[in-house]
Amino acid sequence: MNKYIELLKSEPILKKLSTIQLISYFGAWFSNVAIYTLLLDMKVSAEVVAFTAMIHFLSGILQAPISGSIIDSMKPKIVMLVLISIEIFATLFLIFINDISDLWMLYSLIFIKMAAASFYFTTEMSLLPKLLKGEKLQRANELHSIIWSFSYTLGMALSGFVVFLLGIKIAFILDALMFVFGFYLLYKVDIEVEFIKSKESLIQMMRDTFRYLKKSPHALHLMFVHAFVGLTAFDALVALMVDKYYASILATSLAIGLLHASRAVGLVIGPIILGKWINNKRVVSLFIFQALAIWLWAFVMKNFYMSIFASIVVGFFTTTLWSYSYTLLQKNIEQKYYGRIVAYNDMLFLSSAAFTSFMIGFFAVRDYSLEFITALIGLGFLVGALYFRWIIKTQNIKT
Repeated sequence: MNKYIELLKSEPILKKLSTIQLISYFGAWFSNVAIYTLLLDMKVSAEVVAFTAMIHFLSGILQAPISGSIIDSMKPKIVMLVLISIEIFATLFLIFINDISDLWMLYSLIFIKMAAASFYFTTEMSLLPKLLKGEKLQRANELHSIIWSFSYTLGMALSGFVVFLLGIKIAFILDALMFVFGFYLLYKVDIEVEFIKSKESLIQMMRDTFRYLKKSPHALHLMFVHAFVGLTAFDALVALMVDKYYASILATSLAIGLLHASRAVGLVIGPIILGKWINNKRVVSLFIFQALAIWLWAFVMKNFYMSIFASIVVGFFTTTLWSYSYTLLQKNIEQKYYGRIVAYNDMLFLSSAAFTSFMIGFFAVRDYSLEFITALIGLGFLVGALYFRWIIKTQNIKT
């Protein structure tokens, strides 16, 4: 942990951005428990739950072709302030969702909120390589993933209790206030990076990006590797698990919060332990460990307390896989294309997550067991292991 503390001390801008990131990500996850609790209270079908989870990722997919070009043509602070403003209003308007007839509004607000969140994330991830290089960049990505995981842990856990004690609408209001505080902190930060406004139009920039990817296939392969982590989009799966197995022993909001929080404990401690161990040769093993952890979860799923333990194990490998694959991509692309390539990378990642959410609902309504669905997700990581092994043998990848 000392290496991250030293990094923050030596990089004051990163320290400020990390604080804002902690608040923003906390806010992003805080309302999720309230949303899924609201859906289960409405007695919606598994397809609606899965579709809601898919909507969380769909917005990021659709905006990616233009978001990267915008990032590479505008100052990052302006973009980030606008995006947090959108998150504030989209979150606050969730209080007007009352019954199943308001699902259209729920879908719209989630779409808008997550579009802004995804855009903000892409902006920040394209900013990091401009601030840091080499090992510092890898450590910053690991720190970014730890903060994300910590926010996920605390956000989900506290939200479960807030929803249980104070209600769904209070959770939405508190969430919006967190984004207001994040906006204030970002407004006070001076972000000084080299900014060269492109003279190309958005269409020209998009065409240039595709030409770059065509002549740099290694970058595209690394984007696909990172997309495998999107298979861990378990929001719909967790909600269905709670409804099917745990609703009789614990309040819905508490069960959802605890399951997500336990997985996030693993997400936090994983990179702290595995950060020095991971390298290109060991990524294949990491994929395999992730598959085994997910299969363990499938095996013990019916027991709530064993499921808590297994979800910690699942999270333990995920963050390192996410941060290392992201760092590899950042190290293997030209600075000119940071914003655009990161945006397309996020599009593939979110497509993987959206597909996972959709397939969870697809199989669930056709009476496939949740254990089978979970095991199938684990199998995907074995495919990822074979794919990365092939990439290392055939592509010139900088470490």
